[in-house]
Amino acid sequence: MDTTRNQDHRDAAGDGAESFWEKHYAARRAWGERANPLLVETVEHLPPGAALDLGCGAGGDTIWLARHGWQVTAVDISTTAVEQVREHARELGLGDQVATEQHDLARSFPGGEFDLVSAQYFHTPFTLPRSQVLRTAAHALRPGGLLLIVDHGSTAPWSWNQDPDTHYPTPTEIAAELDLDPEQWPVLRADMPRRRATGPAGEAATVTDNVLVLRRNP
Repeated sequence: MDTTRNQDHRDAAGDGAESFWEKHYAARRAWGERANPLLVETVEHLPPGAALDLGCGAGGDTIWLARHGWQVTAVDISTTAVEQVREHARELGLGDQVATEQHDLARSFPGGEFDLVSAQYFHTPFTLPRSQVLRTAAHALRPGGLLLIVDHGSTAPWSWNQDPDTHYPTPTEIAAELDLDPEQWPVLRADMPRRRATGPAGEAATVTDNVLVLRRNP
């Protein structure tokens, strides 16, 4: 789930959300072409371990992590997405480092413990208990592990949601919604950097990302 969503809170019950994302990813033809830059910035100097990619989508982050020695569990609601990510990993000789699981995270969460959980642009036009999912992710961290949350902080020209009244929660607001014990999950980073981004048709714009990084203490 890696593109801007129109936050109209459609009902996630039944097959609505799964069908929506299945159609979205079935229409895509490029898989795992590039990683999100804030993932690379955060992780590139860390020793590799076990990573969970929430809403893996096209798989760019999963492939980057696997190439850098991580064992990655890639999760998405779209069966097509996880199958394509798994096949792309095999084609690149990374099949042993990538496991894929189909989950509607409103209903289920992958098992295991992780050194990194990455939630990049974890938005959806359907009702999702996002804070609950991210709290579960924080509890799935091993001691010393990082939860990296990167959200949209502005509306790009190619964003699906062009509502000028859209409120993008700040990192501080997101941390408050998670309601985690700051002694056990201290905030390492909470800021709103700007960067030049490229849209699906090659258009460029300056966008804002809302970045929150938490660490699980022993």
